[in-house]
Amino acid sequence: MQATNFVLNDYLARIGFVGNVEPSLDVLVKLMRAQLQSVPFENLDVQARKIVSLVPEDIVNKIVYSGRGGYCYEVNGLFSMALTTIGFEFDIIGARPMFYPYRRPKSHMVLVVKMGDQRWLCDTGFGSFGLRAPLGLHQLGEIVQQDNETFRLCKNERDEFVLQALVKGEWANQFGFDFYPMEMIDFSLANYYNSTHPDAVFVQRYLVMLQRPDGRTLLSGNQLKQLRGSEELITEVEASELDAVLQQEFHLRRP
Repeated sequence: MQATNFVLNDYLARIGFVGNVEPSLDVLVKLMRAQLQSVPFENLDVQARKIVSLVPEDIVNKIVYSGRGGYCYEVNGLFSMALTTIGFEFDIIGARPMFYPYRRPKSHMVLVVKMGDQRWLCDTGFGSFGLRAPLGLHQLGEIVQQDNETFRLCKNERDEFVLQALVKGEWANQFGFDFYPMEMIDFSLANYYNSTHPDAVFVQRYLVMLQRPDGRTLLSGNQLKQLRGSEELITEVEASELDAVLQQEFHLRRP
């Protein structure tokens, strides 16, 4: 996926990336971290009763030139444009969210980057317990520390990869995936569901998250959760305070 209005230097300025870019693991790590710490995961359009646009040019305008964020199709879509421009080889993959009490379709979008004989899972749009850097698929079974978060990849009974996060001392499934490549158009129905269906979590409440070098800040409904190291501060947000919180914590304005 590529947009006619995507300009690499403008994207790099948006995420605060400084330095040369080339299709290397070091650049991949720095790009992913920079985007995660500058482009918030957010569902403000859905909460404004808008259907999220998957048109590539709309994604670029929204995130790069309007200072917004987005959910997985948008932020990972933008990340894929940058990877394509730089010269990375990757596949867009559908992933199945696994933290729900019931089985869900493959409604999440991730990227699997190919470098030599290794593949690296990249995801800039999963929400609270999302990756903070690329995770090598060759690290299957290993416990991987990324800042203050702990992850591991395992295989399930269907021989799919499953990303797990260590949450309050217990391993929690986040999403499962295989290597079947998809296109942006393949996520149209899932995007419509996530934008409109009353059972979709994005329709039910505000979800805004931004990673910090030492933690993350998450707005879920009317709760603001600020994680710094091992400390978590939870604050109730009144309706009258919402705009100020969005601006102060995420540099966002409601559409």
